[in-house]
Amino acid sequence: MTAGTDDRDIKRTASCRCGAVTLELSGKPIVAATCYCQSCQQAGRRFAAVPGAPEVVGADGGTPYVLMRKDRIEWLSGSDRLDEHRLTPESPTRRFVARCCHAPIALEFTKGHWLSVYSDRIAAEERPAAEMRTIVGDRPDGTELPGDIPNYRTPSGKFMWRLLTAWAAMDFRAPPIETTKGYAG
Repeated sequence: MTAGTDDRDIKRTASCRCGAVTLELSGKPIVAATCYCQSCQQAGRRFAAVPGAPEVVGADGGTPYVLMRKDRIEWLSGSDRLDEHRLTPESPTRRFVARCCHAPIALEFTKGHWLSVYSDRIAAEERPAAEMRTIVGDRPDGTELPGDIPNYRTPSGKFMWRLLTAWAAMDFRAPPIETTKGYAG
C-alpha cells in the first residue's frame, strides 16, 4: 500500500453460486484462516446434505474463511434471499445461506465485530490465501496437515491479536449485520 492509499480501496465481492446474493468486502481482511472446529464441521455436513448445495468443508475437515470487519461489508444484492442457520437455537453463531442456490455465504458471531465469509464465495483471483489453520485439534482423526502455514490447536495469540486490533480500529464497536429481510429465524 502506498502513502495516501486507504486500504478500503481494496474491494472484493463474495457471491452465492448463482450470483443472486452479493456482498462487497472493503479493505484488507483481518485474517484468512481455515477453521477445524467441531461446529464448522457439523454445519458443513448439514449444508452438504441439501441437494445442490456446495461443499464448504474440505476433505481434511477444514473450512476456509476470510474474516472481515463488519463496518467494511455491504450487501449489494439478494440479502432478502438469505436464511439464518444456527446449530442450536441459543447459539451465538449464525450462518447465512442463500435460498436461491443453497450456498453458505458467511458466518457471524453475533456479538463480535467481524464477519467470516466462506472463502469459496470470493472469486479465486480475488481470494486471499489462508494464512493459518486454527483449532486443528478438532480435525478428523488421522488427518495430517502440511506445514506450509501455521497450524494452531486453539485460536492463537496472532489470531486473537488481529481480532483485537481490528476491534480497536472500530472504536470497540460491533455493528449488527443487517439484511433487507432482517434477522431470519
